[in-house]
Formats: sequence, structure tokens, C-alpha cells
Amino acid sequence: MNVMINAVRKAARGVQRDYGELASLQVSTKGPGDFVTAADKRCEKVLSGELAKARPGYGFLMEESGAVQGSDPDHRWIIDPIDGTANFMHAVPFFAISVALERAGEIVAGITYNPVSDEMFVAEKGQGAFLNNRRLRVAARSDIHDALLSCPLPHRGRNEHALSRAEIGAMQGKVIGLRHLGSATLELAYVAAGRLDGMWQRNLSAWDLAAGIILMREAGGFIADPDTDKNPLDTGNIVAANADLLPQIKRDLAAARKSLAA
Repeated sequence: MNVMINAVRKAARGVQRDYGELASLQVSTKGPGDFVTAADKRCEKVLSGELAKARPGYGFLMEESGAVQGSDPDHRWIIDPIDGTANFMHAVPFFAISVALERAGEIVAGITYNPVSDEMFVAEKGQGAFLNNRRLRVAARSDIHDALLSCPLPHRGRNEHALSRAEIGAMQGKVIGLRHLGSATLELAYVAAGRLDGMWQRNLSAWDLAAGIILMREAGGFIADPDTDKNPLDTGNIVAANADLLPQIKRDLAAARKSLAA
């Protein structure tokens, strides 16, 4: 965990500097897109460099650079240098650096760090989940009608718009509120911290989910695929909540899918 924290904090210094430059880029004719791509790659390079130096045999799975095989077949770092790129690009301070450690196919440690708010969510298997050294527990609400959930709003070019509209329509009449915050790994951290009662998302990558999954489990929460019994890390689709709300959310999502199919 110390290795991970040190790597994230070092990488965060560059992200914080880049974030501070974004305001002036918003008004340029070129726009911030190329700048953000470079910021992503710089952050990933620092993270992978620091982690490789500390654990030279471990492999990597990274958003920008893909998979890198290590000499140790049982250990792999999973990295998302900036999860919530659209927020970062528009200087919206809801994005995170995410690093997880996978051991023999199981996520055993994870960090989700918002470098703007300086909130570091950490979890290690069997050791609990923490936010800046404060122990985390998922919220205790048991009735879906009292729940505040995070939901998907797929952007242009995605093919699940109709499904998303059906699911949101089904949920709007059930919950106290819906939000789409723009960073899946940070939304999972918010569920682990009890700030959100649950969330669901689709078509994510392993680096979007890995750190959030261990945070949820160590905070007493549960995760599932909304459609199947498969591992969300494999399918890219996830529902996260406490033990009482998870089946209620899955039930209502299933009803929405059924109505759409009909």
C-alpha cells in the first residue's frame, strides 16, 4: 500500500499542475483535447515507472498503454491515470487517479485519489477501506425509496442510449434522486463512503472498476453484474450498493430491460 500511495502522490503533482492550466485552454481555438491526452500519458508514465521500480516483476494493465506482461505471472497493476477525462477537460473537479493490485486474478488493494479535493480512498483485502485515514462503511439505508443513486448517461457514439433511458425512467419513480457524476471509480468510492447509496454503470473497462471493487467490499458493500451472475470486472457492467439495496436495484433494472424488450 505504501508503494501505491507514493506512486499516486508523485503522479498527482503533475495532474494538479495540468488541471491548473485548463482554464486558459478552454478559450483557445484548438481546445483542451490534445492537452488532456498528454496529461493522461504523463500521469500513467509516472505511475508505471514508480510501481515498476518498486516491484520490477509485476505486469500492468493500463488505459493508455494497454497490457504489459511481467515476469511475475501472479501480480498485475491496473491503472487509470485520469478517470473522468471529460470532467478534467472542462475543469470540473470530479475525476480521479486509480491504481489497483491484482494477485492471481483477485483485486487485493486499490487507491482512488481525487487530486483536486485531496481525498484518497484506499482499501486492502482484509484491512478495511479508508478515506484519508478515516474508516469507511457503506450507507445503511434499506429502502430503495430513500436512496440516492448514480446512474449512466452514455455519451455520443455509445449504443446503449435506449437502455439507459429505460433504466433511468424506471428508477426515477423509485428513488429520492439520480446523479451522473462522470467518474465511475470515484462514484464507487462515494458509495463505499456512504455519500451515495448505490450506483450502476455499463460498458466500463477493468481500470474503471478495479480499485472501486475492493473499496466497496472492504467498506461492507456488494457488487454484481446487473444482467448476469458474472464478475463485473469481466463484463464491464456493475451495480454497487449495500446488501439490502442491491437486489432492489437489480430488480428494477431487470424490469426496465424487460419493458424495453417488449
